[in-house]
Formats: sequence, structure tokens, C-alpha cells
Amino acid sequence: MRQRLRFYLGDELREIGDVDPTLTVLDWLRLSERRVGTKEGCAEGDCGACTVVVGRLDGDAVRYEAVNACIRFLATLDGCRLLTVEHLKGPDGALHPVQQAMVDFHGSQCGFCTPGFVMSLLALYLNEERPDDRRIDDALAGNLCRCTGYAPIVRAAHAMYGFGDPGTDRFADRDAWADRLKALRDEEILDVGTGGRRFLAPATVSQLAQLLLDTPGATIVAGATDVGLWVTKFQRVLATVIHTGRVGALRRVEDRGDALAIGAGVTYSEAAPAIAALYPDFGELIRRIGAEQVRNMGTIGGNIANGSPIGDTPPALIACAATLRLRRGDETRELPLEEFFIEYGRQDRREGEFVEAVILPKPAPGERFRAYKIAKRFDQDISAVCGAFRLRLDADGRVADIRIAFGGMAGTPRRAAGAEAALRGRDWSEETVREGMAALSGDFTPLSDWRASAGYRSMVAANLLMKFHIETSDPAAETRLAGDRRLAHA
Repeated sequence: MRQRLRFYLGDELREIGDVDPTLTVLDWLRLSERRVGTKEGCAEGDCGACTVVVGRLDGDAVRYEAVNACIRFLATLDGCRLLTVEHLKGPDGALHPVQQAMVDFHGSQCGFCTPGFVMSLLALYLNEERPDDRRIDDALAGNLCRCTGYAPIVRAAHAMYGFGDPGTDRFADRDAWADRLKALRDEEILDVGTGGRRFLAPATVSQLAQLLLDTPGATIVAGATDVGLWVTKFQRVLATVIHTGRVGALRRVEDRGDALAIGAGVTYSEAAPAIAALYPDFGELIRRIGAEQVRNMGTIGGNIANGSPIGDTPPALIACAATLRLRRGDETRELPLEEFFIEYGRQDRREGEFVEAVILPKPAPGERFRAYKIAKRFDQDISAVCGAFRLRLDADGRVADIRIAFGGMAGTPRRAAGAEAALRGRDWSEETVREGMAALSGDFTPLSDWRASAGYRSMVAANLLMKFHIETSDPAAETRLAGDRRLAHA
């Protein structure tokens, strides 16, 4: 066991022994370090005022990512480098190119949100060269501005490359920083805490499996995009936290030939390219999960393991016939993902068992896949309904196989068995699809809540099935008003 947390704050190595397991990076910065440039707005990863940049090892290289400091636990920074807005000003007092662009293009008024915007832009500046408007919009979607609006900030994002060269930026010496972060690597279990409460971070899958057997009732944390809100909004006191972020084996995407094996610790940002290459619509769905700061922390495995009925990835994974690999101690088992969800708040997972990986089959030739997220706004919102469809037609245009899955329609993500049965073996025609739409009423009895009424959800689910039919039958149909319209013709 190693009983000191180690990370870099800018260029300074910090080693901390006594640390509250759920102390957030934001609270540590503001209350202990008096680094008050990082602001608190929503305390739930929505507004971006708390955005910082974290550098971590990705293989043998350093990867810089914008993250929400308000819901990230300090101890998850072990082995990382933390950058705040205070680090941007140069030793001679000169502004960083990102800051200078914000000044020159009038991107700030009240200034409360500006540090978060600057840090999101810094991550973009360090990672990408000359991004287009869509990419800039994605990078800024998690930052809320009420004063200048976004046009001046987007102009600053384009202009920041004219104030400096990312390749020679003082934060871009990745080889040297890779060596420093590698020196912090070890295979010991990190064990820190205070007042009898513990934060445990194993380095291997075997260590994780044993810790979960030895500490029943511990809370598993991957990205903390859900658990972080338990602390900041519900004031829950967690006695023992087991963090999976140091387990490299859980952060791999492996191509098995006929399927992808996605480790439970793979973040949305890491998984998106591989998934989008197989299922473009799935990639577009991931683009709409939270904001970039959330996607850089939240994990595919966490989105499954928390059992939320409105999680965005489970409907798409179920429609793709994904299977789940669970582990308890040295034992592993696999089951179809739809069987993992039993009822609201209950999953097929024994004490000490954890999600190790999700197996995503590759699409067969000729298969069509679509996924749709219905929410009150396009970016950074929770689904009212999420629907996913996979279709295979035979040579005569009949439905050889179809899988339909929804989130937000029941206490768990679930397949529409009745609608599938009504369509299977039939002509893929509007008449047949309308029968499938009618059958959906027997598959689900949704609830009304503040996101949507039961009637709205039922109507939307049926209409999404018709939309899927139109997109797969009429290549010229324009059905996308937002997002990537090209997917309708894929």
C-alpha cells in the first residue's frame, strides 16, 4: 500500500497523505490552495466555470484533457498533472495565446465564466490544430456564457493559433512530462483517507477484484460524473471509495476481429473514435453525452453499472447485441447486456462483482443502425427518450432480424420485444412499420416526470421507429435538423 497521493500542480510535485476521499479538486484549489481563478457555478459538471486541464499518461504519451473540477475527487489525480488558469500567465507576465485571443476578440465581460472557457480552449489549443466551427462548438458546449454570447469566444478560438505555436508552447513539452509522470507510476494500491474513511486506488485488475471482496459496501468510482453529484448535491458521506482509474487493463479498446472489447474504464472520449468507425450514429450519440469535460471523465462501464434507465449508451449497446463481462475475484462470466438490467435500481451483479468489459459486435454487411436522443436541448442534456435500432433485411426486402431498444421508457433500458416480433419476417414497408409502432404500446408503460409526459414518450418512441424506416428506405429523406445530417444517408 502507498499512503501518499502524488501529482503535479503545474510544475510542483505534491504529496498528500491525509485527504478526504470525496474532497473535490475545486474545493481543494479554492479552500486549501487559494487558487480562486477556478470558479464554482453549478457544482454538478454543467456550467464549466470550474474547468481545469489534467495531463495524464495515455500509454507512453501525455494526454491533456479539460475536466470539471467540481465533481472530480482530488485523489483521482494520482499520477497526473493539474493545470489551472493561474498557470497560463508566463514568467514575464505575458498572457498565454488563449488569453490574449479572448482579450483581443472581446470574449469576456463579467469574467466569472472566463477561466473555464480559457481552460477548455487551452486543451483544444494543445491537442488540435486549426479546428473547424463544429469542433470548437463541441469543445465549448460545456461552458456557459451569459454575457458576451458565444460568437466572440468562437472567434477567439480561431484566432488563438495566430498568437502562438502550440508545438512550441511551454505546456507542449510532452516528452519531458511523460518521463515525470512515468516516474510516479507503480503497482502499489493507493490508500489514503482521513477520519476512518478511505480512498483506495488499485493498479491492477487482480488488486481491484480482491479489494471489492475485502471491502463489501465500498463505492466504485470511475469518472465520478454520477457519484460526484451524490457528494455535491445530496451531501452523501462515502466511507470507502474504490477508484478504477489507475487500472490500465480497464482502459483498453481491443479489436477482436468480429467485435470490440471495451474496458469498463474507457472514457466516452476514448471509446468514441472506435465505436463511430463501426456505428457512425453511435458516435454521434456519444458526442451528445454531457459535455467534453464530462466525456473526458465518464466511462462506458460506469454508464452501464449505475443502472440508470436514462443512460445513453445502454440502448445503443443493446441494439448492437453487446454482451457484458463481469468479474468477481478470479471468476468471470458473460451475459447479454439486456439481461444485466433486472428492474429499476437492481442489476444482475453479485456482492464484490464488477463490470470488466463490454463486448460490442461489429455490424454484419448490409446491416443498418441508427440511434436517436430526444432531449429539451441538443447539447449537454439528459434524455427524455433514447432509441436505438439495428436492422437486417433479406434479399427480398423482408426483415430478417431487427433489434429495438429504448431508454427512458421503463425502469431499465429495455428491448421492444413486441414491436420486434411484429416486424420480423415482414416486408420493410410503411404498413408493417405502423403495426410495429402500435405494438410498442404493449412493450412499455412509461412514467411522466419533469422531462416528459408518458404520452409524449410513447408518441416519440413510435415516431422514432417510423423515422428509422424513412431513413433506411429513402436515401434522399432529410430527417436531421441538428447534428450530423450525413448519418441519415450512411
